[in-house]
Amino acid sequence: MNSILVQRVLPMGQTIQIVKGDITNERVDAVVNAANQYLQHGGGVAWAISKKGGAAIQEESDAWIRKHGPVSHSAPAWTSGGRLPAKYVIHAVGPVWGEGDEETKLWEAVTASLRLADELQCKTLALPAISTGIFGFPKDRASQIILAAIEGYLESRPSALETVRLVLFDQETAEVFIKAALSKQAGTS
Repeated sequence: MNSILVQRVLPMGQTIQIVKGDITNERVDAVVNAANQYLQHGGGVAWAISKKGGAAIQEESDAWIRKHGPVSHSAPAWTSGGRLPAKYVIHAVGPVWGEGDEETKLWEAVTASLRLADELQCKTLALPAISTGIFGFPKDRASQIILAAIEGYLESRPSALETVRLVLFDQETAEVFIKAALSKQAGTS
């Protein structure tokens, strides 16, 4: 069962939550998949989403690649949620640590996912810790960038999004994100 560990309500009323649990169980309008540029969902979060969501997610991903080509950091793809409780899967390509300009690319992946969620008229969105698994992005740096990107996006423009949930599978990652969220709150109080 997923549980909310930290919650922050922004001045415009949107809520950012840090949740420990399984993103494939999230009852939200869309979940973000930490994808590779070819949308081959073979490992990590991508594998879990594709496995639980069923063959439709990979089939729709393959069709997306045939039509649009590889996915970039700043322009995620989207598919249906298949058998997931979420209506959509937004496929965000985060950076591989060591490829260069990783912080900018992670910021772009997060903000582009939020923008696409708005285009899809989502009110609720769940994101994983993009790029912190097999892509090797240090969790402490990623947590600060991801949280700042979410907050910056929601505070800088009108958005249909009411709740954005960072859903973290393991305790270690959850603790890193909680520490980043609490230090951010302390700095803005």
